[in-house]
Amino acid sequence: MKHFPTRRVAVGVAAASALLALTACGGNVGGGDADSSDFPAGPINLTVGQAAGGSTDLIARAVADGMSENLGVAVPVLNKPGANGALATQEVAGEAPDGYNLVLLNASLITITPLAVSENEAVTLDNLDVIKGLSQDDYVLVASTESGIQNLDDLKAESGSITYGTTGVGTGSQLAQAVLFEQAGIEGTAVPFDSGSPALTAVMGNQVQVATIQLGEAKPQIDAGTVVPLTVFSAERNEFLPDVPTAVESGYDVPVSQYRAIAAPKGLPEDVKAQLVEAVDAAIAADSYKEFNESNLLSPKEISGDEVVTEWNDLAAKYRELTEEHGISLSGS
Repeated sequence: MKHFPTRRVAVGVAAASALLALTACGGNVGGGDADSSDFPAGPINLTVGQAAGGSTDLIARAVADGMSENLGVAVPVLNKPGANGALATQEVAGEAPDGYNLVLLNASLITITPLAVSENEAVTLDNLDVIKGLSQDDYVLVASTESGIQNLDDLKAESGSITYGTTGVGTGSQLAQAVLFEQAGIEGTAVPFDSGSPALTAVMGNQVQVATIQLGEAKPQIDAGTVVPLTVFSAERNEFLPDVPTAVESGYDVPVSQYRAIAAPKGLPEDVKAQLVEAVDAAIAADSYKEFNESNLLSPKEISGDEVVTEWNDLAAKYRELTEEHGISLSGS
């Protein structure tokens, strides 16, 4: 069985477990029942489980600005990183379902991270009302120019002699690359990194020959000719890399992308949920938000909350099936 370990698993899992215990013991810190007829009567917090400055944080701030304008109240973004977003998500899920506490979700927390932690530690959508799907962020497998690898056939021909970068437990990058390598029979020496940025730097310097990186990080180097795009892992070709084939069209069953959505604690009053949906719709319809998506290489995936739940749960089942079929462990256990 192949393993893809990281030093952060134990810390993140322990922290998430502690918060789950708090929630189970009634750790709801919300403001209690409120009259929804005057909603919103004050600020609405949008919590992000990642550090400020990253792509998830930037998406949250772009949406929050538009929501604030529509609702007429402040929508501050609160960064609470930890355990791949599990801490923030569980904290918001434990709040009162009054519409004043929202969370920006990464699909990987729901669809991939559960493959790297125990069932009790996995985060699901069961305790959340999903408001709206937002966007899709694709992954691309890139090669160093020095390696001479120009496509997947070249990579397969180098099987056994390559080194490749991995980029953290429970990520779409990790899953996509691991499944592709198994299906294509590609072997090599794994070099672990904590994120995509150092892995990309290693590819540029040919310390590793290939790595799978989020498109927003890799595109400037692709455009500069310092790395070579081999394949993208979206189900269809990415509009920002139209000449690069997908793994799916190359014959590999590896449709993996990062999706994002906004959610609230389970049990929102219908009128409150409707107002929140309307506010998000107004935010993502703004020209400024559309320009934000384009400048950050994000594809719109603006679907309903119900569609998000169906699609993400289906992806979670598919990813579990793929890892079990190929004997892949994302946790290193």
